[in-house]
Amino acid sequence: MSTISREEVAHLARLARLEVTDDELDAFAGQLDVILESMKTLAEVNTDGVQPTSHAVPLVNVFREDQPQPSLPRDAALAGGPDTFEDRFRVPRILDEEA
Repeated sequence: MSTISREEVAHLARLARLEVTDDELDAFAGQLDVILESMKTLAEVNTDGVQPTSHAVPLVNVFREDQPQPSLPRDAALAGGPDTFEDRFRVPRILDEEA
């Protein structure tokens, strides 16, 4: 028996602004049932004495000092583009004036 109804799946789809077909509603209801059952199984696991963690292995950030370095000369950087104008890349307009 399904614990989540087609109507609930349709409601979730509307909240997520997803357009789904009737066939997808049935398929997603079944898939969500499997997920919910898996979560119930996980909730039954005894986790006493288990420390919360976000990763299975410890993570360590490696930081380095920022060292100023010479940058690429402007002409060399602009040489990689297809078109330039007034020391800048020229690109096609993608937005209207009203935007």
